[in-house]
Amino acid sequence: MSAGSEPYREALEAASRHATEWLDSLPGRHVGPKKTAAELLEVFGGPLQHEGMAAADVVEYLATHAEPGLMAMPSGRFFGWVMGGTLPAALAADWMVSAWDQNTGMRYATPAAAAIEEAAGDWIVELLGLPPESDVGFVTGATMANFTSLAAARWRLLTNVGWDVDADGLAGGPRIRCVVGQERHASVDLALRYVGLGTPVIVPSDRQGRIIPAELDRVLGEGTGPLLVCLQAGNLHSGAFDPFSEAISVARKHDAWVHVDGAFGLWAAAVPELSALTEGVDLADSWATDAHKSLNVAYDCGIAVVKDAMALRRAMGVSTSYLIQDVEGSADPFDKVPELSRRARGVPVWAALKSLGKEGVAEQIRRLANRAAQLAGRLSAVGGVEVLNDVDYTQVSLAFGDDATTRAVTARIIADGHVWMSGSRWQGKDILRISVSNWSTSEEDVNVAVAAIESAIAAVRS
Repeated sequence: MSAGSEPYREALEAASRHATEWLDSLPGRHVGPKKTAAELLEVFGGPLQHEGMAAADVVEYLATHAEPGLMAMPSGRFFGWVMGGTLPAALAADWMVSAWDQNTGMRYATPAAAAIEEAAGDWIVELLGLPPESDVGFVTGATMANFTSLAAARWRLLTNVGWDVDADGLAGGPRIRCVVGQERHASVDLALRYVGLGTPVIVPSDRQGRIIPAELDRVLGEGTGPLLVCLQAGNLHSGAFDPFSEAISVARKHDAWVHVDGAFGLWAAAVPELSALTEGVDLADSWATDAHKSLNVAYDCGIAVVKDAMALRRAMGVSTSYLIQDVEGSADPFDKVPELSRRARGVPVWAALKSLGKEGVAEQIRRLANRAAQLAGRLSAVGGVEVLNDVDYTQVSLAFGDDATTRAVTARIIADGHVWMSGSRWQGKDILRISVSNWSTSEEDVNVAVAAIESAIAAVRS
């Protein structure tokens, strides 16, 4: 007789209690961790004990000892990197995904998970105004979304010039010239390296990090062979968007495949009043984004969208006798992603979209951009603060005079712990970078952030 839920009950109850306590602590807790990885390794590491521990006791041990090493990333006062929180529906759906334990590879074997992901993909394409024939794959994050899209581009570009990359690999074949903006994200270079396309050719960008179309035209005309152009929706430091209509028009003149890295910025396409930022983005061939950023789904929810479905399925798919197809000729989830075995990561995306609806998604992205504008407006009035970027989206880059002062203010903010903002270097200057990515960031969180920066400046000056 099956034990059913009984072996899980105590452990799940403990996990639920500790998860709730963690979420309850977020509004007031110190944002940064209190212990280092080395200190925590002494608690979690060492020789594996001979006897096991009861499941509920494992959860208690884990939650109690991990707490000092947790960063309050789900907090509305966390402005580091570009990391969102998790919407309630998405978090609960993520728990369900673990409980269901579905290997989301085949429509035949896991029809519910496959159907939910397919619906979520359709909604994303509709929301972002992308070509309706596009295929969607759910991957681990934006880096793998870039990888998946670029693998499809590689297959199509080489096929078009008569090279069978499936049979012959890359060695001896035509070299694909990869062209990127000067301020593309490092994950694009990483993905190009993964797919064997090497170091890209760099096109100059303007002061906000946008690729310059005239320079793109010049670079594309300087060589021969298949061309791949990578554009950007949302610069890491400024939040700026490449001029898609102009840049894609230039790329088309040279018969290039155009890919858009839109890890957090692509979601601006869902907001009518931000449409100027993404005008023409739908003219590209592939797009990458990450639902854990602006949409606020738990980690492990990157999204690759490719207009050329055949290219995506030939680059990612596999056929073998033991992988049973639901309907002859239909695409299975594993045909669109690098993995055969994976969790149903598109289910929390579906839950987030279902809970928000079109208007809710637009309002969430709009609110993130408005909070960034509030921060920039408030801080620009503070003596010694320089806002370096045009705050059109969710990123704010600040400097406080010379580099040494900026580094000192950044360190003081992190040590204080009321908010978390990460340092970086942009346009030849050390900066403090604020990324507004959390659905729960409130006006009060903005007030706390401004006060923390003012306090840090005063402390450094004194």
